[in-house]
Amino acid sequence: MRPPFFILCPLRSFSSLVCGMLGQHPDFLGLPELNLFLDDYVSDLHRKLRRRGRAHATNGVLRALAELQFGGQSEANVDEAQHWLNEADRSCQDVCDHIIALASPKAIIDKSPATVMKPEHLDRMYEMYPDAFFLHLTRHPRPTCKSMIDLVSRNSEWGGKFDSERMDPENVWLQAHTNIVEFCSSLPLGQSMRIQGEQLLSNLEIYLPQIFEWLEARTDAEALEEVMHPERSPFACEGPQNAKYGNDPNFLANPALRRGQVKTSTLEGPLDWNPEAEFRPETLKLAREFGYQ
Repeated sequence: MRPPFFILCPLRSFSSLVCGMLGQHPDFLGLPELNLFLDDYVSDLHRKLRRRGRAHATNGVLRALAELQFGGQSEANVDEAQHWLNEADRSCQDVCDHIIALASPKAIIDKSPATVMKPEHLDRMYEMYPDAFFLHLTRHPRPTCKSMIDLVSRNSEWGGKFDSERMDPENVWLQAHTNIVEFCSSLPLGQSMRIQGEQLLSNLEIYLPQIFEWLEARTDAEALEEVMHPERSPFACEGPQNAKYGNDPNFLANPALRRGQVKTSTLEGPLDWNPEAEFRPETLKLAREFGYQ
């Protein structure tokens, strides 16, 4: 059985597309966001998410169970998945182990951005799966932050307007990547890889074979051709009404890969969301360490 593979990044970092692509490889299965490393028990996790107004964050694990255990992603299948989760006080590891077994012989790929926001979440993930592979996926902070703002502004909870007092997108980018860097630095050599999302998506023919060689997976033309079709994933669309999401809404609306160079950005200059400010020194330092200008 192949070890699981986790993509580590903050939200709005190309992760839905990258997970969808890599998950079409014959040796892997890209899943929606499981969010199973945020607590020890599913009941506590889901209660916490509902209390924070993030009940939709349970959609991913429900869709994964509906598809893999109950035969599809109808409303009835999702209800069965919810009943299965509720019928016992299941630990998050038990549920994740179960999904891994259901997906076998394929290895699962999970990319839950909430995992990277606290070191204890990353530690819990590693304690559960110490043999996993970890891909640190980066994106330039300027478009990442702009995309965060666009996403939350379209959320009904925000009333269509971004409120800088409620969310600092630069801090989200900085905290997430600081946590990931510290986590990956503690891993054995070869267990993690860092890659710019912009470089990956602009040069697929160069970087995809490198990633799969690192994962000790197939790199033949047939396997790589499958990776070019994330839209073929059973999770590359909206789910039923009782579990619609589990991935970036933009990806769910248009999951096909669009080939070409990804636009570059600059670190210098005023912030689009706060024209009186520029990126903080610590953000500039980390972004430059990642190779951004």
